[in-house]
Amino acid sequence: MARIAILTVSDRASRGEYEDKGGPAAEAWLRAAVTSPLEIRREIVPDGRDIVAGAFRHLADDWGADLIVATGGTGPAPRDRTPEAMADVIDFDLPGFGEAMRTASLAEVPTAILSRQGAGVRGRCLIVTLPGSPRAIGTCLHAVFAAVPYCLDLIEAARIETDPAVIAAFRPKTA
Repeated sequence: MARIAILTVSDRASRGEYEDKGGPAAEAWLRAAVTSPLEIRREIVPDGRDIVAGAFRHLADDWGADLIVATGGTGPAPRDRTPEAMADVIDFDLPGFGEAMRTASLAEVPTAILSRQGAGVRGRCLIVTLPGSPRAIGTCLHAVFAAVPYCLDLIEAARIETDPAVIAAFRPKTA
């Protein structure tokens, strides 16, 4: 069974001053897309490089997440440090994820160029960072998720299958 963590990064949501809409949007998208058994865990943390990096480490290393989807903290505001936190904990970066997400988002809003979403691998865990907007979350996940199941295969994480009506997973044909 795949373990997927959804990490909402928001000062206001972590203090209860703002309803987290990003975490539920990511969970709804994932539950619609993934057909194989999965366990989803949602957490909310405030913005800030060290706190977010600690949450990534905990979810990947202690909880055993195969996939972490983080929402929020990817913009240019002073406390938006999710990309830096991810860089602190990953073994390597997957720059194509950020490129694809920004390209898809740019077709919808000109401010997509301000977003610093991306992805990287820590051990057997894929970390994908997304904007906090529910609409942007759907756009970004749709832009990259076809590659996620194969990426999880390659890093020896849990295998996931998808509903082709939502997103068709791509895996190379074997001989």
